[in-house]
Amino acid sequence: MRRRRAARLAAVQALYQADINTAAPDKVALEFLQHRLTEDLDGLTLGDIDQELFLKVFRGTHEKRAELDDMLMAVIAEDWTVERLDSMLRHILRAATWELGYHPQAPAKVLVAEYVGLAHDFFAAREAGMANGMLNRLARDLRPEEFSPT
Repeated sequence: MRRRRAARLAAVQALYQADINTAAPDKVALEFLQHRLTEDLDGLTLGDIDQELFLKVFRGTHEKRAELDDMLMAVIAEDWTVERLDSMLRHILRAATWELGYHPQAPAKVLVAEYVGLAHDFFAAREAGMANGMLNRLARDLRPEEFSPT
């Protein structure tokens, strides 16, 4: 389970780096796999990750970001836009939305918890709460069968 959470964290960080960097996305992904996983950041390393999940989330999110932004616009407050969100929060939400919409292997509730946890890693309660609300709405919209009463 830890390997998958680390893969999601690495994918979000790589998406952020690709956004601010002029390097090709595949070059960013390769750099993460070859160098960033063992890099010491404030005493922490990403270490062993699920590399397949990392690549799927990174590539899928990067390729579908316009569609993902449209999905996010459906659950964002009326007076906000996706571009107005903090860049890291935007990448967390996009990656979560990609997994909810295009990678149904993990249950929706698990994905919401994972990505809200990532939001807590980077932000105060306000932003994490906003991510929780948005992702719960998206999860119910994209995977209603997982939330219907039995």
